Amino acid sequence: MIIIGILLNIAGLGVLCWAMFRLAVYALPFFVGVTAGLYAVQTGAGPLGAIVVGIVSSAFALVVGQYAFAVTRSAIVRFVISMLFVVPAAIAGYHLTLGFAHLGMVSNGWGQAFALVGAVAVAGTAWARVTMLAAPLSIEGVHTGSSRAPLESATTSG
Repeated sequence: MIIIGILLNIAGLGVLCWAMFRLAVYALPFFVGVTAGLYAVQTGAGPLGAIVVGIVSSAFALVVGQYAFAVTRSAIVRFVISMLFVVPAAIAGYHLTLGFAHLGMVSNGWGQAFALVGAVAVAGTAWARVTMLAAPLSIEGVHTGSSRAPLESATTSG
C-alpha cells in the first residue's frame, strides 16, 4: 500500500507540474479575469454576471496580448508585451514550487532555492509559448524570407 501511495503522489505532482507548464501563458489573462470578476461582484453584478465578466475580460486580455505581440515589429515593444505574460507566470511558478518544496523538505533555504529555479523554468516556458502562440503577421508587400527562390539559391554558384 505504501508503494502505491508513493507512486500516486509522484504521478499527482507530475500532473500538477505538467499543468503549470502548460497553463503558464494564461496567468496574466487569469489574473485579469479574476480582478474583473471581483470588481463586478463588488458593483452588484451577482455571481453569474461576475463569471461572465471574468471570462470575457480574460479572453479579451489574451487575444489583445497575442494580437499586439504579432503585429508589433519593434523588439522592445515585443519584449515588454512578452514580459506582461512572463512575470505573472514566474510569480505563479515561484509560489507553486515553494508549496511543493514545503511539502517535502524542512530547510527554508533549499525551499527558496527550488522555488527560484521553478520560477525561472516556468518563466522560460511562458516566454517560449508566448512567442510561439503569436507568430508575426505577414504584411502585404513585405517578405520575411530571402529574396531568392530556394532552388535558385541552391543551384547558383556565386
